[in-house]
Amino acid sequence: MAYKITDNCAACGSCLPECPVGAISEGDIYVIDPNACIDCGTCADACPMGAIVAGE
Repeated sequence: MAYKITDNCAACGSCLPECPVGAISEGDIYVIDPNACIDCGTCADACPMGAIVAGE
């Protein structure tokens, strides 16, 4: 399952350069494209807010 970004996102941008497939888009909070996500978890590891979780 793809990772997802929760409402805890502070839009700090720490995750953006970590995604090897460019599945993260900027916005008020960042969003992960579930069709592009390869489930690697590097974004979750980079998030200082703990706002990125494995999808269900």
